[in-house]
Amino acid sequence: MAQSTTHGAVQRILKVSLALTAMYIAATFYFGLRAHSLALLSEAGHNLSDFAALALSFVAVWLQGRKPSDKRTFGYQRAGVLAGFVNALSLMVLAGWIGIEAIGRFLHPVTVEPHLMMAVAAAGVLMNGLIATLLWKFSGDVNIRSVFVHMLGDTVSTAAVIVGGFVIQLTHMQWIDPVLSLIISALILWSSYGIVRETLHILLEGTPRSIDLDEIRTAMQKAPGVINVHDLHVWSLTSQSHALACHVQVTEMTLAECEAVLARLNHEVRDHFGIHHTTIQLEVTDCATVDGCCSPPEPMVIDGHSHHHHGPGGHSHDHGHAHAH
Repeated sequence: MAQSTTHGAVQRILKVSLALTAMYIAATFYFGLRAHSLALLSEAGHNLSDFAALALSFVAVWLQGRKPSDKRTFGYQRAGVLAGFVNALSLMVLAGWIGIEAIGRFLHPVTVEPHLMMAVAAAGVLMNGLIATLLWKFSGDVNIRSVFVHMLGDTVSTAAVIVGGFVIQLTHMQWIDPVLSLIISALILWSSYGIVRETLHILLEGTPRSIDLDEIRTAMQKAPGVINVHDLHVWSLTSQSHALACHVQVTEMTLAECEAVLARLNHEVRDHFGIHHTTIQLEVTDCATVDGCCSPPEPMVIDGHSHHHHGPGGHSHDHGHAHAH
């Protein structure tokens, strides 16, 4: 219930942000042409990419709300990660375009109208600042964070345009406009690189940066009866949801004892490492060491699965099951 409420709130914020951004794009493009300001025109282009980013994030949030199916057993959780990756990648391309245009302005200076620059940029600071503030609450999700970075970058860069317009008005130095564009371009590149890196890491099934596999292995091996943990994999479904799969060799024990070990291991990774989706395979041997003192021809294998979900009232439940092959 709480999750659906969050989805609804995010969708409403994104709808408002889309409407405000569309109006601002029209204003910056029109007045940028009138003022002959590359800084304003680059803002229009940047905000056009923001509009696309907001739209893509909106679709991703909608997809994430859909339930899993036999064809999409994890649902559409990765939709937000993919949206964040595309958004940040498009920003890097845009930053390159703005930089090339700014260099052209150094070679062929154009007179700009500082009063118009400052007025339109002031409106942008208010609008982008408002949207960034609304999105900040939900920026733990990498999809929303990619849009938040867009809007925060816009707020800072439009504030720079105001300062630039003021300096141009005082000094009549026209080169300030393309310098501002280069600063905006560098800001966009810097802010988007981190998101490209994070989302690509998730899409390539990398181990979450907050997770230390050695720590998990050590913690699991402290459970009674566990000899060693191997074939250990941890990956991210989203920036906030992780999964684990591994093989655990244990001493010979009854099925009930195996259930107890599974419960202990699931508790360990869930409560200490925040991993709620686990697949743990127990390999039962009658040997207490792993240096080849004995090797049963047919070791018993136990599979344990833990799936985290929300029951009535938003309470969390984990289920571990064991069966012998």
